[in-house]
Amino acid sequence: MSFLREMLINKILMSAIIGWGVAQILKTLIHLWFTREFVAERLFGSGGMPSSHSATVCALATTTGMEYGGESFQFAIAMIFAIIVMYDAIGVRREAGNQAKVLNEMMEVFVSMGSNMKAQDKLKEFIGHTPLQVLAGAILGVVVAVSVYF
Repeated sequence: MSFLREMLINKILMSAIIGWGVAQILKTLIHLWFTREFVAERLFGSGGMPSSHSATVCALATTTGMEYGGESFQFAIAMIFAIIVMYDAIGVRREAGNQAKVLNEMMEVFVSMGSNMKAQDKLKEFIGHTPLQVLAGAILGVVVAVSVYF
């Protein structure tokens, strides 16, 4: 029981989890606002505005820096981790989403030609982020971290 209690009072862990949660809720509300349609998958799925990956790792790095200082190895690890995650979200994952979109369009052509492919065979297109989505997530993560820490 004390391990669970320790986790709940760990500001670094809690800021990262809260950063992720706030980003996912905002992402769902923004999607609802623009599409006028509630999609439950937005609560847990990747892609969209703001980036929950960026919010999570920026909250983690920010709180780690506040707890251990900017010169600490803990902050260095958290910061490099955040940079890699955000770079991946803009680069590799975004390109994978673009490729999925092209492949799904090709699948529609095949279906129109008589293929027996099903709708569930479609690839997920909403996995990467634009630089703006990553920036918004990063700012959100820093704000959450400062709020949780103080």
